[in-house]
Amino acid sequence: MSTQLHADVSEDTVRRIAEEHDEPEWLLETRLDALAALDDLEFPSVIQTPGRTWTNLEALDYDELVDPFDQTEQKELVEAEGAEVLPFHEAVAAHPDLVEEHFGSVVDPQENRLTALSTALFTTGTVVYVPEGVDAEDVKIRTTMAGRSLFNYTLVVTEESASVTILERQTTGEDAVEGHRYYSGIVEVAAGENSHVQYGALQNFDQETYNYTLKQGVADTYATVSWIEGNLGSRLTKTTVGTRLAGDSSETRIVGAFFGHDDQHFDLDSEVWHEAEHTTADLVTRGVVDDEARSVYEGVQDVGSDAWDTSSYQRENTLMLSDESEADASPKLIIHNHDTEASHSATVGQIDREDLFYMVSRGMGEEQAKNMLVEGFFVPVLEEVEVDELRDDIQQLVAERLRE
Repeated sequence: MSTQLHADVSEDTVRRIAEEHDEPEWLLETRLDALAALDDLEFPSVIQTPGRTWTNLEALDYDELVDPFDQTEQKELVEAEGAEVLPFHEAVAAHPDLVEEHFGSVVDPQENRLTALSTALFTTGTVVYVPEGVDAEDVKIRTTMAGRSLFNYTLVVTEESASVTILERQTTGEDAVEGHRYYSGIVEVAAGENSHVQYGALQNFDQETYNYTLKQGVADTYATVSWIEGNLGSRLTKTTVGTRLAGDSSETRIVGAFFGHDDQHFDLDSEVWHEAEHTTADLVTRGVVDDEARSVYEGVQDVGSDAWDTSSYQRENTLMLSDESEADASPKLIIHNHDTEASHSATVGQIDREDLFYMVSRGMGEEQAKNMLVEGFFVPVLEEVEVDELRDDIQQLVAERLRE
């Protein structure tokens, strides 16, 4: 496979990035291996039906979008008592063994072409380390993109009986370079025994930005990994969020909310792998598409042969506000163990005309009535968001978009 990248995506570039950050040899070798594998790797998998690829990542002009030497950002980190929240390269110096042990342990650096590209070129990131028994609340990571491209890496490690709540925000700066941009973010979460990680993310890039993110977690025995995904920005977003339930009695929850308008395109994947006994998963996503926006959702619940006494549930609902918008959903169950309770559902529809008629007949304007119905549509998923600040932000952004 060959897709044109920027001329500066080369071994010399990778070595220069590693040298500028005084990186250890193991990390340089990981970068170089990812670079060498690029041409042999496929793009991230997307749903395809006869005659149609729902999201065509190969068609993007990576020569224009990817510039290794134009990675500019403003990053703000807010710590919580007892936890360490460090810029990536500071963490490499402060905790070299920890970072080496966990880097690439959850997300394979060569999982696909875009993941390998991010591994080879990332220049910024964050490490969140929560020692045994520490309860850390309100960790915040705010990333404001300004350059042509930005490759970002986040690692979260919790030790036994620790807990952490993380809120990540991604936006485009007012002084961002003009033209199309590319953001790539990789997040790895390693949740130790009986620990709890809640990772909330709100993506609100401008509509000149193409966004690829991959977030994966591994939950040890009695551990919980919860994800909250809010997607309102970007021109095109391809995002995958998943959890491996590797320890007995581990749990995960994946909550998603999105709102697309104009010609935005969202391709959203939720994945869970039940690998151990007595594991539980709950996946719930709701979204709205308006104008000529398009959404594609794929949810996968994979129950392994050793995953006895499994509970796994998935729900996805999309509301279309215009005749030109499109929405597709493909929930999947892969069951290899009969001792399982599992279900999935997906719906795509429009505003109920009877509900709208009822509200208008009671004296409410049609636009106001429609907006209230849309805001009400999001309530069931927002009730699943345990981070108050994130829930309030999503509600506010939805209200602002409805009134644009």
